[in-house]
Amino acid sequence: MKAETREFLATRRARITPDKAGLPAYGGNGRVPGLRREEVAMLAGVSVDYYTRLERGNLGGVSEEVLEALAEALQLDEAERGHLFDLARAANASGAARSRARRAAAPALRPVVQRIRDSMDAMPAFVRNGRLDVLGANALGHALYAPLYDSPERIAKKPVNTARFQFLDPAAARAFWGAKTDRLAHDAVAILRAEAGRNPYDKQLTALVGELSTRSEDFRRLWASHDVRYHRTGTKVFHHPVVGTLELDYEALLLPADAGLQLNVYTAVPGSPSEDGLKVLASWAATAAAEALEL
Repeated sequence: MKAETREFLATRRARITPDKAGLPAYGGNGRVPGLRREEVAMLAGVSVDYYTRLERGNLGGVSEEVLEALAEALQLDEAERGHLFDLARAANASGAARSRARRAAAPALRPVVQRIRDSMDAMPAFVRNGRLDVLGANALGHALYAPLYDSPERIAKKPVNTARFQFLDPAAARAFWGAKTDRLAHDAVAILRAEAGRNPYDKQLTALVGELSTRSEDFRRLWASHDVRYHRTGTKVFHHPVVGTLELDYEALLLPADAGLQLNVYTAVPGSPSEDGLKVLASWAATAAAEALEL
């Protein structure tokens, strides 16, 4: 975790200019981009030596007040602030806590959650974890994500993973997400990076990151940025192979009883072409399901 902390703080420091921080820019053309360590230390109200220790990855024993001051100095957003606190939490975890985290079973999709998901039959809904595994989708969600389920990069008998689809089947991903593909790729990596801070002992996440880093240059480049992001609400445009363009709003509903899981729900604006498209997609899904039963 020291390397993760070091790179995260260094990249956040590099993006803040003295002007943005409200400081005079000394050093002329010879200064490096971003703030100097002593400038961050001054803004955070700590000594240069202490900040240097923090940026070297030594977060052991750091107080919440110092973390808050550091987040303010580096102008961290909500996701970045949460990531910083996650890194500190991991650095201060006892050996027993780390052992428990390594042994902890992955949250399972409980029957009650499945029933809630499946009852939303007029809208695509699925449950995912922090690794971007789709643990289960309702019929319309499965139909919406048909390109992911049909991808040759899908691993048999394992959940569909949106990051695998994004980076290992890039042509299909670009056809599905269109002009926003690059933005969604950045978001996917930022979500995985945030999850790595929350759960640094997740062996499956480590394996996924290792595979994507090995096989995708785009993933390696984005992973090196150390950006983090929360995925909670927004609008996505899909170019579905059966029904065409769908512009859908999404909400991520966290499941407090199932740490790390969230229910993602897509809806269309009433009366819009996308609402009509969802109805056609539902009909197509029902027909495909009926034909499968007849086989």
